[in-house]
Formats: sequence, C-alpha cells, structure tokens
Amino acid sequence: MTELADRLATVLRPMLGTEVAIDKLRALTGGASRTTWAFDAVTGHRRRSLILRTGPPDDVHAGMELEARVQAAAAAAGAPVPHVLVADDSPAALGNPFLICDEVGGETIARRIQRQLDDAGRQRLLGECAQALAAIHRADAGDAGLVHEDPVAHWRERLDAMGESTATFEWAFRWLDAHRPAESAPVLVHGDYRMGNLIVEGSGLAAVLDWELVHVGAGYEDLAWFCVRAWRFGAPASYGAGGMGSIEDFLRAYERAGGTAVDRGAFHWWLVLATLRWGVICQYQA
Repeated sequence: MTELADRLATVLRPMLGTEVAIDKLRALTGGASRTTWAFDAVTGHRRRSLILRTGPPDDVHAGMELEARVQAAAAAAGAPVPHVLVADDSPAALGNPFLICDEVGGETIARRIQRQLDDAGRQRLLGECAQALAAIHRADAGDAGLVHEDPVAHWRERLDAMGESTATFEWAFRWLDAHRPAESAPVLVHGDYRMGNLIVEGSGLAAVLDWELVHVGAGYEDLAWFCVRAWRFGAPASYGAGGMGSIEDFLRAYERAGGTAVDRGAFHWWLVLATLRWGVICQYQA
C-alpha cells in the first residue's frame, strides 16, 4: 500500500501543482469489474478526498480515458457526475489503467436509501434519477470511440459462450426476435443505470457512478434496466422503478425532463430484454 501511495503522489503532483502526501488510503467494497480506493490528497493545509478506480483492460468494459470523456459530456448536459482529475489507459504509472476523481458524499446502498426516505422523498429522488438519465441521453459524446451493437445478439453470444441454456432463455430470445420494435435514435447509454450506481445525499441525487459499460444505443436500455425487478430490492411492484416509485411515474418524469417520448410497447420489449440480461448474468455468476 505504501508503494501505491507513493505512485499516487507522483501522478497527482503535476495535477495539483505542488507536493502531495497521500493519507487514509483504503480499499472500498463494491464494483464488480474494477478495484476502488478512497484516499485523501494532502497539500500543505488542504485535504482533498479522492477516489481511485483501477483495473486491467478487457474487451467488455470501456477504457478509463473513454469513461472520463463521456462523464465530461454527461456533466456538460446536466447530469451529476464526479469531477475527474486524471484518467490514463496506460499501466505505466500505477500498474493498471486508472481514473482519479473527487469523492462525492452520500449513500449508495439502495435498501438504506429506501428506508431513510418517505413517499415524498422517494418521488423527488425518482424525478431526479429521470432528469439525470435524460441529460445523459442528450449528451454529445462526439467521436469518442463508443461501441454500438445489437443487444439481443450480444446476450445471445454471452449465453452461448457458457454452453448451457434453458427453455426459458430460448423462449425469451424467440419472443424478442419476433416482437422487436422499430429502432430509436442512438444516444449515449450509461449501460448500468440503477440505484446501486447512484450516490444519494438526503433525498437528492448527488452523482451517477460506474460508467464502464457506456456505449451508444437506445435510451430504452437504461430506462428498462433501472426498472428490472432485482433493482427494486424487495419493494412491491408498485415501486417498480428502482424501488422508489412506479414505472409510469419514472417514464413521465423522464419525458418531462426532455427525454424523448417513450413508447410504452417498446419499453415493455426492452424490459423483457433487461430481465433476460439479468438472467444471463445470474447464470454466469452461478
């Protein structure tokens, strides 16, 4: 850990323009694909709380520099995201690609958020989640090297790679192929937009985290993934949008926030696909 602290100080020195001491460096739980650390960068009498995310490159997750670019684009469109100090796809400095950003205070555990809010607070938070998603979807990421692929084919390939399917999976794929809606205009898609990847401060949305699955696609993908049953954490179906409120309230808030009009039939198709996605992930993790 001392070696990592020394390397972090070397990385941050030109960013902060002075000598830096690294204090309270600690590994955090959470994050399925990358390691997350929290630490303080101390310069003179000033202490700045920062987050380090690091991990080896792969063919599934976005590179660190790409994450930083799309977060900046999302922030410019009005989405709350942590400020990124530096991102580097090279392993030279820290042994793996990395991203360092400001720490954002608040809660990320959905069950705690559900318990601490009353109905009015949940509705307010649900509206802010919809507003942030609408901002992400109107963000201009430019030519950032984002991938755009057929989501059904992607999850078909992931399932086939495991060499084990079920009748339920096969029925779902056939239904999706037979009922595919018209294509919608491609937008910036977060790829894992759910309560566990949001920081909530009080009853307000403080930041959207974990951008490693970002890509170009249909905004319906994020809308549906937020509403998968697993992400309401035991809340009743009437709280189908992240356990915070009804799916219809969420979709209407998204539309009011400037998101494109949501075709409810197309949304249902994407919700089936999102549920299938969760099933394939569970099979992989079993």
